[in-house]
Amino acid sequence: MKKCTILALLALTIMVQPLIAKDGYRIQLNLNGAKDSMVFLAHYYGKPLPTIYKTDSARIDKNGRAILQSKEYTLGGIYILMLQDKKTYLEFLLNNGDDFIINADVAKLPDGVTFKNSEENQHFQQYVNFLTGFSKKQEGLQQQLASAKTATDSTQIRNKIFSSGKDLINFRRDYVKRNPHSLLASIFGALEVPEIPEGDHFLPNGKKDSLFAYHYYKQHYWDGFNFQDDRLINTPIYEQKLDEYINKVVPPIEDSVIKESDWLLTKTRGQKELFKYTLWWLTRNAENSKIMGMDRVFVYLVENYFMKGDAYWLDNEGLGKYYDRAAKITPNLIGRVAPEIKMMGLDGKEKTLSSIKAKYTIVAFWDPTCGHCTKEIPELDSVYKAVLKQKDVKVFAVRTEGDVKLWKDFIQKNKLTDWTNVYDPEHQSNYRAMYDVYSTPVIYLLDEKKIIRGKRLDHNNVLEVINMLEHTEKNSGK
Repeated sequence: MKKCTILALLALTIMVQPLIAKDGYRIQLNLNGAKDSMVFLAHYYGKPLPTIYKTDSARIDKNGRAILQSKEYTLGGIYILMLQDKKTYLEFLLNNGDDFIINADVAKLPDGVTFKNSEENQHFQQYVNFLTGFSKKQEGLQQQLASAKTATDSTQIRNKIFSSGKDLINFRRDYVKRNPHSLLASIFGALEVPEIPEGDHFLPNGKKDSLFAYHYYKQHYWDGFNFQDDRLINTPIYEQKLDEYINKVVPPIEDSVIKESDWLLTKTRGQKELFKYTLWWLTRNAENSKIMGMDRVFVYLVENYFMKGDAYWLDNEGLGKYYDRAAKITPNLIGRVAPEIKMMGLDGKEKTLSSIKAKYTIVAFWDPTCGHCTKEIPELDSVYKAVLKQKDVKVFAVRTEGDVKLWKDFIQKNKLTDWTNVYDPEHQSNYRAMYDVYSTPVIYLLDEKKIIRGKRLDHNNVLEVINMLEHTEKNSGK
């Protein structure tokens, strides 16, 4: 009885073992036209070429054969075989546990590629072939459109272009219906673009909704994207979608960007690579943004994600750089009271920022040896004398460095004596840290309560910000 049981268990084990998927991959290459050289395995990571990440390599023998293999867990995605010249390559799909053969003629790439033991790559190659034909057809139609002689001809050609585009969309959607859980289905879903319903659309009050197209596009932008498929990070799709959504679809307002950032991070939480890339990209995008006020988004992400342990890939030194940057930005965020500045004036007496009484105060940090400053400061003064002074604006100008005599001579030559000009000969103030001044010029706008209302401005837009503030004040009924 015991003997039978042991034999039965052994038989069951033998039957189950082949069903257990193995980690890694094994890719056999038969490359006609390549020999005695290296081949590299790489993958995308969020963005398109030329950014790729090499993961493996093998030597092609004299018969054009090579084997790439690993027993380590491999996150799937769109992978790349790149030959030694770093110019010749082909794309294919790879999933953890794959074992297949690629046959290709190097001289014909990317055409003429066949796969054995990989049905999904056969489908992927069918899509690549379809794209080739689609691109040629679109190019021909565009040429016809450029040479069309009548409006009727142009309309007919545009209809053909639209119809051809629908063929591409239908190709992808048909595949998704037949293979909903495949990697290629996730890729096709990520490529989906919202189609705005035709016709007029109305608000509940009966008026035409002029913003319907925008709201519909934004609401359905991510419909096809599978946030639960980490393999999508190893494709060239995600960064382009993030960039369009955050920088073009979402209103460039701090609260709006913060809200959408939280939403994206909630959607990707639990997916190691998608979450990592999302948090990294959103933080970098906010830090590098040229839009005034986006630094508050950076501080928010650091305080609510990095400081709470979500940036798992960073060591203490890496985290420290984010903490330090956020600490430098926080005191001078828009909406905060401007830090006090106490420095010596041209008359040798102490001047303070808080003592300036005006509806608006411009704080300008500049250096008389800075080429950009010597152009910007006189132009700022021209706007000040022409318009700003009449709006009860005063200027508190801080010399950051440079020869003192040169600074004083510049003030006299350009007649900046109506400004409050100060400097810190003993280097006792901490203005660089308080106002994040590490290059010049840096220009802030404060209101009558010394609350920061604008930062990193110039003579071209300081008046625009003041007008916007006055418009808001007027409409608020103050």
